[in-house]
Amino acid sequence: MKRTVILSLVLSTILTIKLQSQEQNRAITTSTPFLLIASDARAAGLADQGVATSADVFSQQWNPAKYAFIKNKQGVGVNYTPYLSNLVNDIFLGNINYHNRLNERSAVAASFRYFSLGEIEFRETADQLGLIQKPNELTIDISYALKLDERFSMAVAGRYLRSDLRLSTTNSDDTAPGSGFGVDIAGFYRSDEIAFRSFNGRWRAGVSVSNIGPKIKYDDAGQENFIPTNFRLGGSFDFIFNDENRITPSIEFSKLLVPTPQDFDGDGVIGVEDTNEYNEISEYSAIFSSWGDAPDGFSEELKEIIWSLGAEYMYQDVFAFRAGYFNESEEKGARKFLSLGAGFKYNIVNLDISYLFSTSAVRSPLEGTLRFGLSFNFGDEYYD
Repeated sequence: MKRTVILSLVLSTILTIKLQSQEQNRAITTSTPFLLIASDARAAGLADQGVATSADVFSQQWNPAKYAFIKNKQGVGVNYTPYLSNLVNDIFLGNINYHNRLNERSAVAASFRYFSLGEIEFRETADQLGLIQKPNELTIDISYALKLDERFSMAVAGRYLRSDLRLSTTNSDDTAPGSGFGVDIAGFYRSDEIAFRSFNGRWRAGVSVSNIGPKIKYDDAGQENFIPTNFRLGGSFDFIFNDENRITPSIEFSKLLVPTPQDFDGDGVIGVEDTNEYNEISEYSAIFSSWGDAPDGFSEELKEIIWSLGAEYMYQDVFAFRAGYFNESEEKGARKFLSLGAGFKYNIVNLDISYLFSTSAVRSPLEGTLRFGLSFNFGDEYYD
């Protein structure tokens, strides 16, 4: 008998394990949650921050408007993130990025992200030849950034999404990989260097709305799933003590612009009818309604805002040390962790690593995982 399984469980747990009590059953889940995982080691070392940090080749995921201020003409970078590494060795997130600063005002960039859930073997009987499945998800992005003046830039990015999470015990199947698209809109501000009494300083601020797009579904009769439309807002400040020493503290806030699951029919249980009504909400109207749809009002809306703190110390623009703290409400996912990271630059080569320590009762799938990033910057340099 043909059996088809769509990984709805993976969709809800691949990012975090949700709390199960009825009062805590309003954690927001989406399709393609891997889009919310930090795919580069530098941002991971800063507790998943990147909307208002200095520009680098991996800015595509966080704020593509930063590319208009990037120093090098061109750059390419790759990252590798093992996932659930304490249990398996073939689940990972990888990405590759490229940017090209066209002139003093504009830049383009492209990236590719691939999330592999490893190999899964199925047998209907003990003596049956095993059927190997390789579920995976991927995105392909292109962005364009433009300076509107000497201190402020904006960018737009387009993203193709493909989610192949089918697990079938036969070679024939009536489902297909889910696919769709997303759009990012972002802005970035960087001040001139300011002279204070004992140090110089520079402000940065960033804002982005990412993954604006239609829902994903896996077959014509199947349920449509929201993609993780996400709002980010952050700021950072460079303490430039001299040519050799610089410290940059940063803060970032984010919120999913997806409806809060709720008991629409008032029977005390979030059931099938509630799910059907939830799925009828437009993905575009949800961008605005999600700021005020939490059943418990403003107090619950505040719980849906994730915040993080980070700091980066740079020595001679060669060595970097990073640390951060990430906090999500226990009723909305309970992700809480500390992160550490380091970076090393030699000529055109940059190497970054990061490590995560979970501080929540809900253990992170990235607990104890080393993430690696390697990038190369080349071409002319811009001093703006």
